Amino acid sequence: MIATTVTLLAVLAGAQAPDVGQLVEAKVSVNAEAREITIDIPAIPLPPHTGHHGGGGGLPPVIRARLPIAVSLYGFRVELFDAEGAALPASLIHHVNMIDPQARELFLPISRRVMAVGSETGGQKLPWFLFGLPIAAGAELVANAMLHNPTETDYPSVTTRIVLQYVPGSRPWPVFDGYPFQLDVLFPVGDKSFPLPPGPSSKSFEARPAIAGKIVAIGGHLHDYGTKIELTAVETGRVIWSTTPTLDDQGKVAGVPIGKLYGWFKVGATITPDRTYRVTVYYDNPTGEPLPEGGMGVVGGLFVPARGTVWPLADKALALYQQDARHYLLLAAWEPLVEEDHSQHEHPPR
Repeated sequence: MIATTVTLLAVLAGAQAPDVGQLVEAKVSVNAEAREITIDIPAIPLPPHTGHHGGGGGLPPVIRARLPIAVSLYGFRVELFDAEGAALPASLIHHVNMIDPQARELFLPISRRVMAVGSETGGQKLPWFLFGLPIAAGAELVANAMLHNPTETDYPSVTTRIVLQYVPGSRPWPVFDGYPFQLDVLFPVGDKSFPLPPGPSSKSFEARPAIAGKIVAIGGHLHDYGTKIELTAVETGRVIWSTTPTLDDQGKVAGVPIGKLYGWFKVGATITPDRTYRVTVYYDNPTGEPLPEGGMGVVGGLFVPARGTVWPLADKALALYQQDARHYLLLAAWEPLVEEDHSQHEHPPR
Protein backbone atom coordinates (compact mmCIF):
# COMPACT_ATOMS: atom_id res chain seq x y z
CA MET A 1 0.00 0.00 0.00
CA ILE A 2 1.28 3.45 -0.87
CA ALA A 3 1.63 5.93 1.94
CA THR A 4 0.14 9.27 0.98
CA THR A 5 0.84 12.42 2.93
CA VAL A 6 -1.91 14.35 1.20
CA THR A 7 -5.13 12.50 0.48
CA LEU A 8 -6.18 14.20 -2.73
CA LEU A 9 -7.13 12.11 -5.75
CA ALA A 10 -5.54 14.49 -8.27
CA VAL A 11 -8.95 15.95 -9.07
CA LEU A 12 -9.48 19.64 -8.49
CA ALA A 13 -13.16 20.42 -8.13
CA GLY A 14 -14.32 23.14 -10.48
CA ALA A 15 -10.99 23.38 -12.32
CA GLN A 16 -10.83 23.13 -16.08
CA ALA A 17 -8.00 22.10 -18.33
CA PRO A 18 -6.35 24.92 -20.31
CA ASP A 19 -8.16 25.61 -23.58
CA VAL A 20 -5.91 24.78 -26.54
CA GLY A 21 -8.48 26.48 -28.75
CA GLN A 22 -6.97 29.80 -27.63
CA LEU A 23 -3.64 28.97 -29.26
CA VAL A 24 -2.40 30.36 -32.56
CA GLU A 25 -3.51 28.04 -35.37
CA ALA A 26 -0.52 26.95 -37.42
CA LYS A 27 -0.33 26.85 -41.19
CA VAL A 28 -0.81 23.19 -42.18
CA SER A 29 -0.12 21.97 -45.72
CA VAL A 30 -0.54 18.53 -47.29
CA ASN A 31 1.70 17.28 -50.10
CA ALA A 32 -0.24 14.23 -51.27
CA GLU A 33 2.40 13.26 -53.82
CA ALA A 34 5.23 13.18 -51.27
CA ARG A 35 2.80 12.04 -48.54
CA GLU A 36 3.99 14.73 -46.18
CA ILE A 37 2.18 17.15 -43.89
CA THR A 38 4.02 20.36 -42.98
CA ILE A 39 3.25 22.44 -39.89
CA ASP A 40 4.85 25.89 -39.60
CA ILE A 41 5.49 27.47 -36.21
CA PRO A 42 5.63 31.28 -36.58
CA ALA A 43 9.04 32.89 -36.89
CA ILE A 44 11.01 34.49 -34.08
CA PRO A 45 14.31 36.42 -34.03
CA LEU A 46 17.28 34.50 -32.66
CA PRO A 47 20.13 36.87 -31.75
CA PRO A 48 23.60 35.58 -30.81
CA HIS A 49 23.93 33.72 -27.50
CA THR A 50 20.24 33.25 -26.83
CA GLY A 51 18.21 30.24 -25.91
CA HIS A 52 18.65 27.34 -23.55
CA HIS A 53 22.01 28.20 -21.98
CA GLY A 54 22.42 31.77 -23.21
CA GLY A 55 19.22 33.22 -21.77
CA GLY A 56 16.99 35.55 -23.72
CA GLY A 57 14.48 34.31 -26.26
CA GLY A 58 14.39 31.04 -28.11
CA LEU A 59 10.72 30.23 -27.54
CA PRO A 60 8.45 30.36 -30.60
CA PRO A 61 4.73 30.60 -29.84
CA VAL A 62 2.94 27.41 -28.84
CA ILE A 63 0.60 26.46 -31.68
CA ARG A 64 -2.26 24.12 -32.47
CA ALA A 65 -2.42 22.22 -35.74
CA ARG A 66 -5.50 20.56 -37.19
CA LEU A 67 -4.68 17.61 -39.45
CA PRO A 68 -7.09 17.77 -42.41
CA ILE A 69 -6.94 14.08 -43.38
CA ALA A 70 -6.87 10.69 -41.68
CA VAL A 71 -3.34 9.30 -41.70
CA SER A 72 -0.94 6.82 -40.19
CA LEU A 73 2.28 8.66 -39.28
CA TYR A 74 5.54 6.79 -39.69
CA GLY A 75 8.20 9.50 -39.79
CA PHE A 76 9.03 13.10 -38.94
CA ARG A 77 11.73 15.72 -39.17
CA VAL A 78 12.18 19.39 -38.24
CA GLU A 79 13.49 22.09 -40.56
CA LEU A 80 14.46 25.71 -39.90
CA PHE A 81 14.46 28.47 -42.49
CA ASP A 82 14.78 32.26 -42.67
CA ALA A 83 12.47 34.93 -44.12
CA GLU A 84 13.72 34.19 -47.64
CA GLY A 85 13.13 30.44 -47.27
CA ALA A 86 16.82 29.54 -46.97
CA ALA A 87 17.60 26.57 -44.75
CA LEU A 88 19.19 27.30 -41.37
CA PRO A 89 21.43 25.00 -39.30
CA ALA A 90 19.71 22.23 -37.36
CA SER A 91 22.07 23.03 -34.48
CA LEU A 92 19.73 25.94 -33.64
CA ILE A 93 17.13 23.40 -32.48
CA HIS A 94 17.18 22.57 -28.80
CA HIS A 95 13.94 20.60 -28.88
CA VAL A 96 10.57 20.46 -30.60
CA ASN A 97 7.59 18.64 -29.11
CA MET A 98 4.24 17.68 -30.57
CA ILE A 99 1.48 16.74 -28.14
CA ASP A 100 -1.94 15.09 -28.37
CA PRO A 101 -4.02 16.64 -25.55
CA GLN A 102 -6.79 14.03 -25.97
CA ALA A 103 -4.73 10.90 -25.22
CA ARG A 104 -2.68 10.05 -22.12
CA GLU A 105 0.97 9.17 -21.88
CA LEU A 106 1.91 5.53 -21.44
CA PHE A 107 3.60 6.00 -18.07
CA LEU A 108 1.67 8.98 -16.63
CA PRO A 109 -1.88 10.41 -16.80
CA ILE A 110 -0.73 13.49 -18.74
CA SER A 111 -1.06 14.47 -22.41
CA ARG A 112 0.62 12.08 -24.83
CA ARG A 113 3.75 13.29 -26.58
CA VAL A 114 3.44 12.46 -30.27
CA MET A 115 6.91 13.58 -31.34
CA ALA A 116 10.08 14.87 -29.69
CA VAL A 117 13.11 16.11 -31.61
CA GLY A 118 16.42 17.37 -30.26
CA SER A 119 19.39 18.72 -32.18
CA GLU A 120 21.17 15.38 -31.78
CA THR A 121 18.20 13.15 -32.68
CA GLY A 122 17.36 14.52 -36.11
CA GLY A 123 14.46 13.16 -38.11
CA GLN A 124 13.17 9.65 -37.56
CA LYS A 125 11.48 7.19 -39.87
CA LEU A 126 10.01 3.74 -39.29
CA PRO A 127 9.22 1.09 -41.90
CA TRP A 128 5.93 2.48 -43.27
CA PHE A 129 4.55 -0.97 -44.03
CA LEU A 130 5.10 -2.19 -40.45
CA PHE A 131 4.40 0.68 -38.02
CA GLY A 132 2.35 3.88 -37.95
CA LEU A 133 0.50 6.16 -35.54
CA PRO A 134 -3.19 6.45 -36.53
CA ILE A 135 -4.51 10.02 -36.47
CA ALA A 136 -8.13 10.86 -37.34
CA ALA A 137 -9.08 13.62 -39.76
CA GLY A 138 -9.66 16.85 -37.86
CA ALA A 139 -7.50 15.86 -34.89
CA GLU A 140 -5.83 18.82 -33.18
CA LEU A 141 -2.24 18.56 -32.01
CA VAL A 142 -0.21 21.07 -30.00
CA ALA A 143 3.43 21.91 -30.77
CA ASN A 144 6.04 23.85 -28.84
CA ALA A 145 9.70 24.46 -29.53
CA MET A 146 12.84 25.82 -27.96
CA LEU A 147 15.58 27.21 -30.17
CA HIS A 148 19.04 28.28 -29.08
CA ASN A 149 21.85 30.18 -30.73
CA PRO A 150 25.26 29.70 -29.09
CA THR A 151 27.01 31.35 -32.07
CA GLU A 152 27.97 34.92 -32.97
CA THR A 153 25.57 34.92 -35.94
CA ASP A 154 22.40 36.98 -35.77
CA TYR A 155 19.28 35.30 -37.19
CA PRO A 156 16.54 37.96 -37.56
CA SER A 157 13.83 35.45 -38.53
CA VAL A 158 13.69 31.72 -37.80
CA THR A 159 10.65 29.65 -38.75
CA THR A 160 10.34 26.13 -37.35
CA ARG A 161 8.72 23.60 -39.68
CA ILE A 162 7.56 20.15 -38.60
CA VAL A 163 7.31 17.64 -41.44
CA LEU A 164 5.19 14.53 -40.83
CA GLN A 165 5.42 11.55 -43.19
CA TYR A 166 2.30 9.47 -43.55
CA VAL A 167 0.41 6.63 -45.14
CA PRO A 168 -3.21 7.56 -46.05
CA GLY A 169 -5.67 6.32 -43.45
CA SER A 170 -7.62 4.46 -46.15
CA ARG A 171 -4.78 1.98 -46.73
CA PRO A 172 -4.87 -1.53 -45.14
CA TRP A 173 -1.31 -1.06 -43.88
CA PRO A 174 0.76 -0.57 -41.75
CA VAL A 175 0.64 -3.95 -40.04
CA PHE A 176 0.88 -2.54 -36.50
CA ASP A 177 -0.56 0.59 -34.91
CA GLY A 178 2.34 2.12 -33.02
CA TYR A 179 2.08 4.83 -30.37
CA PRO A 180 4.82 7.13 -29.08
CA PHE A 181 5.83 7.22 -25.43
CA GLN A 182 8.24 9.11 -23.18
CA LEU A 183 9.80 8.49 -19.80
CA ASP A 184 11.79 11.38 -18.32
CA VAL A 185 14.04 11.38 -15.27
CA LEU A 186 12.22 14.54 -14.12
CA PHE A 187 8.69 13.24 -14.51
CA PRO A 188 5.92 13.74 -13.49
CA VAL A 189 5.69 17.36 -14.68
CA GLY A 190 7.62 20.60 -15.06
CA ASP A 191 10.94 21.72 -16.47
CA LYS A 192 13.06 18.77 -17.58
CA SER A 193 16.51 20.32 -17.07
CA PHE A 194 18.34 19.87 -13.78
CA PRO A 195 21.56 21.16 -12.16
CA LEU A 196 24.57 19.00 -12.98
CA PRO A 197 27.02 18.55 -10.08
CA PRO A 198 30.77 18.15 -10.65
CA GLY A 199 32.02 14.63 -11.30
CA PRO A 200 29.97 11.46 -11.84
CA SER A 201 26.24 11.56 -11.12
CA SER A 202 22.98 9.96 -12.19
CA LYS A 203 19.26 10.62 -12.03
CA SER A 204 16.36 8.24 -12.54
CA PHE A 205 12.59 7.86 -12.44
CA GLU A 206 10.34 4.82 -12.07
CA ALA A 207 6.81 4.21 -13.32
CA ARG A 208 4.38 1.56 -14.54
CA PRO A 209 2.66 1.59 -17.96
CA ALA A 210 -1.11 2.02 -18.29
CA ILE A 211 -1.41 -0.89 -20.73
CA ALA A 212 0.57 -3.92 -21.86
CA GLY A 213 2.43 -4.12 -25.14
CA LYS A 214 5.86 -3.99 -26.73
CA ILE A 215 8.45 -1.27 -27.20
CA VAL A 216 9.64 -1.63 -30.79
CA ALA A 217 11.91 1.41 -31.13
CA ILE A 218 13.57 3.66 -28.56
CA GLY A 219 15.88 6.65 -28.45
CA GLY A 220 16.90 9.32 -25.98
CA HIS A 221 18.02 12.84 -25.29
CA LEU A 222 20.77 14.03 -22.95
CA HIS A 223 23.15 16.95 -22.66
CA ASP A 224 26.92 17.37 -22.89
CA TYR A 225 28.91 15.26 -20.40
CA GLY A 226 26.19 12.60 -20.53
CA THR A 227 27.82 9.16 -20.58
CA LYS A 228 24.88 6.73 -20.75
CA ILE A 229 21.10 6.51 -20.77
CA GLU A 230 19.09 3.35 -20.27
CA LEU A 231 15.70 1.79 -19.59
CA THR A 232 15.50 -1.18 -17.23
CA ALA A 233 12.86 -3.44 -15.70
CA VAL A 234 13.17 -2.83 -11.96
CA GLU A 235 11.99 -6.15 -10.55
CA THR A 236 14.13 -8.33 -12.80
CA GLY A 237 17.03 -6.00 -13.56
CA ARG A 238 16.52 -6.66 -17.29
CA VAL A 239 18.10 -3.96 -19.43
CA ILE A 240 15.56 -3.14 -22.14
CA TRP A 241 17.81 -0.59 -23.82
CA SER A 242 21.09 1.11 -22.99
CA THR A 243 23.34 3.35 -25.06
CA THR A 244 26.15 5.87 -24.92
CA PRO A 245 25.96 9.08 -26.95
CA THR A 246 28.09 9.69 -30.00
CA LEU A 247 30.46 12.66 -29.63
CA ASP A 248 31.87 15.19 -32.07
CA ASP A 249 35.56 16.04 -32.37
CA GLN A 250 35.22 18.48 -29.47
CA GLY A 251 33.72 15.90 -27.14
CA LYS A 252 30.20 17.38 -27.35
CA VAL A 253 27.11 15.19 -27.67
CA ALA A 254 26.42 14.78 -31.38
CA GLY A 255 23.77 12.08 -31.31
CA VAL A 256 22.06 9.25 -29.46
CA PRO A 257 21.76 5.93 -31.31
CA ILE A 258 18.25 4.61 -31.94
CA GLY A 259 17.45 1.15 -30.65
CA LYS A 260 15.35 -0.90 -33.07
CA LEU A 261 13.98 -3.70 -30.92
CA TYR A 262 12.46 -5.61 -33.80
CA GLY A 263 13.69 -7.93 -36.51
CA TRP A 264 12.74 -10.95 -38.59
CA PHE A 265 12.00 -13.09 -35.53
CA LYS A 266 11.29 -10.45 -32.88
CA VAL A 267 8.73 -7.68 -32.49
CA GLY A 268 9.77 -5.53 -29.55
CA ALA A 269 10.41 -5.80 -25.82
CA THR A 270 7.34 -6.68 -23.75
CA ILE A 271 6.28 -4.42 -20.87
CA THR A 272 3.25 -4.89 -18.61
CA PRO A 273 1.29 -2.79 -16.09
CA ASP A 274 2.24 -5.09 -13.19
CA ARG A 275 5.93 -4.26 -13.59
CA THR A 276 7.99 -1.16 -12.81
CA TYR A 277 10.36 0.43 -15.31
CA ARG A 278 13.21 2.83 -14.65
CA VAL A 279 14.89 5.41 -16.87
CA THR A 280 18.38 6.43 -15.74
CA VAL A 281 20.79 8.98 -17.17
CA TYR A 282 24.47 9.13 -16.21
CA TYR A 283 26.79 12.14 -16.34
CA ASP A 284 30.42 12.92 -15.64
CA ASN A 285 30.96 16.68 -15.36
CA PRO A 286 34.71 17.39 -15.63
CA THR A 287 34.51 21.17 -15.15
CA GLY A 288 34.79 21.10 -11.36
CA GLU A 289 31.78 23.41 -11.17
CA PRO A 290 28.03 22.76 -10.95
CA LEU A 291 26.24 23.49 -14.22
CA PRO A 292 22.78 25.05 -13.81
CA GLU A 293 20.30 23.32 -16.15
CA GLY A 294 23.21 21.22 -17.36
CA GLY A 295 21.45 17.85 -17.18
CA MET A 296 18.54 16.25 -18.97
CA GLY A 297 17.53 12.65 -19.54
CA VAL A 298 14.55 11.26 -21.42
CA VAL A 299 13.85 8.12 -23.39
CA GLY A 300 11.12 7.93 -25.97
CA GLY A 301 10.06 5.64 -28.74
CA LEU A 302 7.32 3.60 -30.30
CA PHE A 303 5.00 1.25 -28.42
CA VAL A 304 2.66 -1.37 -29.90
CA PRO A 305 -0.25 -2.22 -27.56
CA ALA A 306 -1.14 -5.82 -26.85
CA ARG A 307 -3.67 -7.27 -29.27
CA GLY A 308 -7.18 -5.92 -28.61
CA THR A 309 -5.96 -3.15 -26.29
CA VAL A 310 -7.28 0.37 -26.86
CA TRP A 311 -5.03 3.31 -26.05
CA PRO A 312 -6.50 5.20 -23.05
CA LEU A 313 -7.81 8.74 -23.34
CA ALA A 314 -6.57 11.46 -21.03
CA ASP A 315 -8.61 12.40 -17.96
CA LYS A 316 -8.61 16.20 -18.21
CA ALA A 317 -10.09 16.55 -14.71
CA LEU A 318 -6.87 15.34 -13.11
CA ALA A 319 -4.82 18.09 -11.53
CA LEU A 320 -1.65 16.44 -12.82
CA TYR A 321 -3.01 16.62 -16.38
CA GLN A 322 -3.85 20.30 -15.91
CA GLN A 323 -0.49 21.07 -14.35
CA ASP A 324 1.32 19.41 -17.25
CA ALA A 325 -0.84 21.24 -19.81
CA ARG A 326 0.02 24.59 -18.25
CA HIS A 327 3.67 23.68 -18.53
CA TYR A 328 3.74 22.66 -22.21
CA LEU A 329 1.47 25.57 -23.12
CA LEU A 330 4.10 27.85 -21.52
CA LEU A 331 1.53 29.46 -19.23
CA ALA A 332 3.00 31.47 -16.36
CA ALA A 333 0.99 29.68 -13.69
CA TRP A 334 1.93 26.09 -14.40
CA GLU A 335 2.93 25.44 -10.79
CA PRO A 336 0.97 22.74 -8.89
CA LEU A 337 -2.72 23.50 -8.66
CA VAL A 338 -3.03 21.41 -5.52
CA GLU A 339 -0.62 19.69 -3.20
CA GLU A 340 -0.50 16.09 -4.28
CA ASP A 341 1.60 13.09 -3.47
CA HIS A 342 2.92 11.73 -6.78
CA SER A 343 4.85 8.91 -5.14
CA GLN A 344 2.59 6.42 -6.90
CA HIS A 345 4.23 7.59 -10.13
CA GLU A 346 7.79 7.97 -8.86
CA HIS A 347 8.01 4.83 -6.73
CA PRO A 348 5.23 2.37 -7.58
CA PRO A 349 4.61 -0.57 -5.25
CA ARG A 350 6.67 -3.64 -5.98
